[in-house]
Amino acid sequence: MILYDYILSPECYTARLMASLLGKPLETVAVDFHPGAEQRGAAFRRINPAGTIPVLVDEALILTEPAAILTHLAGDAPEWLGRGAVGQEWISRAGHFAASLGGARLHEMLSQPGDLATMQADGVMWLRILEATLTEARISGHAFLTGEKPTIADILIFPHVALAPDGGISLDDYPSIRLWMRAIRSLPGFVEMPGIHRLHDLSPEPGHEVGGAAAC
Repeated sequence: MILYDYILSPECYTARLMASLLGKPLETVAVDFHPGAEQRGAAFRRINPAGTIPVLVDEALILTEPAAILTHLAGDAPEWLGRGAVGQEWISRAGHFAASLGGARLHEMLSQPGDLATMQADGVMWLRILEATLTEARISGHAFLTGEKPTIADILIFPHVALAPDGGISLDDYPSIRLWMRAIRSLPGFVEMPGIHRLHDLSPEPGHEVGGAAAC
């Protein structure tokens, strides 16, 4: 399988992370997203007419949506697909995290257009929803969004949340989110990207054990 990739893209990272967690080989082809805008060129549009990344090519199959890419990668590992409407709801919500938290990050880091204040406000709203959900999960003894084990919903949302500070949005007020991020970082096969470090590169917050409300 070939992934057309940009190292700083959270969406591309979800595909690299998912493949690594599953132990699946993935050939990456770097796309000059910024500043070259290679994805908008004629050559790239022959692969993906929409001119977006990531793109996963698996023989004759071409996928361009992050959720579809992760679903395909996890096709022989159904435990990653989640169960029921709640899991599907969180998969669909990943787009809101990308538009708000991800949009604010693109605005601040790559000078992409957009209403920063609105994206930040929306991002905070979604962080509060996520924090409440994860707090309820912790009370039930679960580390992830929909149960004891992670699903593709966790992977789709994780990088946008982890990189929220790049868009001017602090994670200090969200202890359950920070614990959730540590749980994802502790998964066998976890790989990092610029701005998202491995678990052993992090330190607990002062006055807390690793199992408590630790730093992201």
